[in-house]
Amino acid sequence: MNLLDTGEASVIQLAIDRQIATVCIDETVGRRIARLSNLQVTGSIGILIRAKREGLLLSVNNALRKMEQKGIWISDRIKTIALREAGEEP
Repeated sequence: MNLLDTGEASVIQLAIDRQIATVCIDETVGRRIARLSNLQVTGSIGILIRAKREGLLLSVNNALRKMEQKGIWISDRIKTIALREAGEEP
């Protein structure tokens, strides 16, 4: 299904209205629409990596594991890339 979630639409509109350059959206359709709206996009994992780099998070691996325990699916490829970016080689 290619529908933009209400929350994602609100985030995109707010960013445009307030001239915010970057939005956090995880879903593919929302990310595509945000980019078409000339916004930069990051996702939950991107925020975890940044938090780790800035010393605000101890373990991206633990955070990813907790996300999965809550039912969030993360591909092995994305996990590997995220852990590498965070300096936590798998």
